[in-house]
Amino acid sequence: MGTGQRLVGVGVGPGDPELVTVKAVRRMREADVVVVPVMADDEPGRAEATVRAHVDAERIERAVFALNDRGGRSERRIRAWDEAARTVLRHFEAGADSVAFATIGDPNVYSTFTYLAQTVREAAPDTEVETVPGVTAMQDLAARSGRVLAEGTEPLTLLPVTGGLGRLRSALDSDATVVAYKFGRFASRVADAVHESGRDPDAVYGARLGLADEEIAPLAKLDGAALPYLSTLIAPARREGPRGGKL
Repeated sequence: MGTGQRLVGVGVGPGDPELVTVKAVRRMREADVVVVPVMADDEPGRAEATVRAHVDAERIERAVFALNDRGGRSERRIRAWDEAARTVLRHFEAGADSVAFATIGDPNVYSTFTYLAQTVREAAPDTEVETVPGVTAMQDLAARSGRVLAEGTEPLTLLPVTGGLGRLRSALDSDATVVAYKFGRFASRVADAVHESGRDPDAVYGARLGLADEEIAPLAKLDGAALPYLSTLIAPARREGPRGGKL
């Protein structure tokens, strides 16, 4: 394997091909290959759909990840990380100088890229790893719903609901704006927790952001409906008093 190879984690935003940065497009086009995570070889994922708007299809390669595995650090997930790393390493061995890995959102926020990069580094310590930031789902949802994520001295708490509803309830009891990721299969219980906190008048959710069947609505309108795994919730901080009162 030659020296000087580079693995680039590229954030491609929440699903809308227009929310991909100029730098992200350039780095993907400069790469010898763009690897995209999918749940099955014959099933294109959201990252791939976005990348295809900017990169020729023949330069895109799928890597199967256990994206919806509910078992934590499961054997299935570890096998997927190892196989994806082997895909990257094979390209380096074949002479590639740069391999890009496209991830929905940002590569440093709850991304599969973290585990891929670690595995590649262990196998090829001289590999240079770089990330290109991407627009996150919470930023897209905030913009589309007219919700301000933070103002003045307010904290912002981001958490995955897969970590437990107890964490969510504690966050909702604080003075922070709360953003919850991956809450689709817990949607009804999340809605109950937000209602109990008194934040439901301003809380919103987004599902399938950037896709043709996207859904953005007040959480109060959910009515127990099922949502995709990668759904996002924003429960804004309580804001009362004069304009700029939290400065």
